Amino acid sequence: MLSNVATVLAGLIGAGCVFIGVLAFLAPQAAAGFGIPGTPTEDRGFRAWLTVKAMRDLGCGLFVFVLIAGATAHLLGWFMLAMTVIPVGDMVIVLRSKGPRATAYGVHGATAAVILVVSVLLLIA
Repeated sequence: MLSNVATVLAGLIGAGCVFIGVLAFLAPQAAAGFGIPGTPTEDRGFRAWLTVKAMRDLGCGLFVFVLIAGATAHLLGWFMLAMTVIPVGDMVIVLRSKGPRATAYGVHGATAAVILVVSVLLLIA
């Protein structure tokens, strides 16, 4: 039961990553919500970096689905634990760029905490 609930939660996280990746790829101005002040979404060079971020998010989300389909809950849990590094890194980037602390902790920190909880549930299930 716990394994099923945690796997569904991991799937929701994967779907969220795919959604954010597609959104950032199709609408780079959405990057303003990331938390870095003065985000120049009209700059072609910066938009290229946004595409890198979009593909990172899309790839991570798809990888969650690959693991759900073909691996054990335990392996999915280890991947989710490793994936926690991404929102923690994003939080640090926002804080280092003097972005809003509410975004750093409320978006990126909360995302890291949720992924961490799901990974622990998968590892103990």
